[in-house]
Amino acid sequence: QVQLVESGGGSVQAGGSLRLSCAASGYIYSNYCMGWFRQAPEEEREGVAAFWAGGGTTYYAESVKGRFTISQDNTKNTVYLQMNSLKPEDTAMYYCAAARRGCYSGSWQRPQAYNSWGQGTQVTVSS
Repeated sequence: QVQLVESGGGSVQAGGSLRLSCAASGYIYSNYCMGWFRQAPEEEREGVAAFWAGGGTTYYAESVKGRFTISQDNTKNTVYLQMNSLKPEDTAMYYCAAARRGCYSGSWQRPQAYNSWGQGTQVTVSS
C-alpha cells in the first residue's frame, strides 16, 4: 500500500493558479489509478480528477474540465494537479488517493474505490 503526501496548497485570488503535488512512497507508474478529491466544510468528498496509466484513462469532474489538468511523473512517483482559472467554489481541502485496481468511468469518483489517501492540502480561493 502506497503512502501519499500532498503539497502545494495555498491562498490565491480568483483567476489564479496553483499546482498540487502528491508524492507516493512506492512505485505507482501503471499499477495504480491516482485520483484527486476535494472536500469543503459540510460537503461530501468530491472526485475532481483521476489518471490511470495502466488503463490509459483520464477523468475530470464537469466542474473543473478545461481548468484542471492531472499528470504523473513516473521518475518522481509524483502526481500533479494543475489548477488554472480558480474560482471561489474551488475552495476545499484537496486529497490525493490511489486505487490498486485501476479506475473506470463508473467508479473513479467513489472514495470507496481508493485504498490509500494523503493527509490533504488546503486550497482557498478569494473573490
